[in-house]
Amino acid sequence: MSGPEQPGRPSPRRIAEVDAFVQRIARWAADRADIVGLLLVGSFARDAAGPDSDVDIVLLTTDKPRYLDGAWAVDLRPGRLVRTRSWGPITELRYATASGLEVEMGIGSPGWAATDPVDPGTHRVVTDGARVLHDPAGVLAELLAACRAEGRRRS
Repeated sequence: MSGPEQPGRPSPRRIAEVDAFVQRIARWAADRADIVGLLLVGSFARDAAGPDSDVDIVLLTTDKPRYLDGAWAVDLRPGRLVRTRSWGPITELRYATASGLEVEMGIGSPGWAATDPVDPGTHRVVTDGARVLHDPAGVLAELLAACRAEGRRRS
């Protein structure tokens, strides 16, 4: 992407950096049988990112302990690990790149995407913006549909 920088929007260079990372992680996830879902969430998913927005990814796996130390991410080049924090069913691994981009990887089990009922925290994350990157069994498609249906019932 090229062109002038728009106020309140990420630079074309930042958008290219984010797009490259999202494509890289989607290809990476497709080669791993234990990854049941990969979801881009937040401002980049809803096309509302600002210049300082981070990249938010939810990775659902049947082998969560394998991903909690961050060593698996070396091939993805998300930067250096700066924080690990537990948010109930999701463990956040936050990375910072040399360019200043932050990548938040939320690691969870497939139960995070349960739809009967949808967990309120999961619902909040999904309805704030979500784009499916990898969903071999349709778990995330089912979750997004359940959140949309719940939103219609509430309206």
